[in-house]
Amino acid sequence: MGQKTKTLAVNPLGCLLYPMSKDFAELDFRPTALGDLSLRRRRMRGLDDLEVFEVKLGDAFLMSSLFHVVEVALADLGLAALDPGSWDVVVGGLGLGYTAVAALKHPTVRELIVVDFLAPVIEWHQRGLVPLGPTLTGDSRCRLVQGDFFALAASPEGFDPVSPARRFHAVLLDIDHSPDNLLHPRHGSFYSLAGLRALAAHLQPGGVFALWSDDPPDDYFLHALQAVFATAEAHIVSFPNPILDGESTSVVYVARL
Repeated sequence: MGQKTKTLAVNPLGCLLYPMSKDFAELDFRPTALGDLSLRRRRMRGLDDLEVFEVKLGDAFLMSSLFHVVEVALADLGLAALDPGSWDVVVGGLGLGYTAVAALKHPTVRELIVVDFLAPVIEWHQRGLVPLGPTLTGDSRCRLVQGDFFALAASPEGFDPVSPARRFHAVLLDIDHSPDNLLHPRHGSFYSLAGLRALAAHLQPGGVFALWSDDPPDDYFLHALQAVFATAEAHIVSFPNPILDGESTSVVYVARL
């Protein structure tokens, strides 16, 4: 008898996927300028069959729906630093959508622009491949923009292709793992004094810049923020980690003009 071969599924965009199973499925796989990008869904047998969505870039895991406390805290801590009013907000990095959805839960958010470099990530939300996609695409306040956040931050035109040089009340950033652990070396200049000043030019008076980091508080970066903004502090956010059977921590930097 001939050797049996597995049949690979093909998604609507023509990309080969791993075979579907009850406990694991690769929902999308694409080569990108930053490396191979994949969206996976798995069922965690040891966690009451919890359904978990994962984003992987090359060999690195970018995000898991199992851990999103800090992504929510990024929006809540950042927006809590603003004065009362109606806010226009930018989120850098769409991911699985947790920061953007948390921002939209604040009724004072008037408009939200979410910038992501990777077009497939935006398509996942538009096609409903990720759980929060319908929430974001169904909210008229939210606009998904494909672009390089760091190039836009450095440019005079800024983040809104419809309204160049527009200023925002808050920019919430979750792209790199930390100011020292970058997805791409070209992001490094953003975390310099010049890069932070360019970012601050896109904020309204009293505007806020907030950043997620997976590393402990970095005094050097905090001092850079304090040199550009009127105030800056690092918030340590703890969250349960069932994989390690304990707690883990991340940091949210919040700086205000």
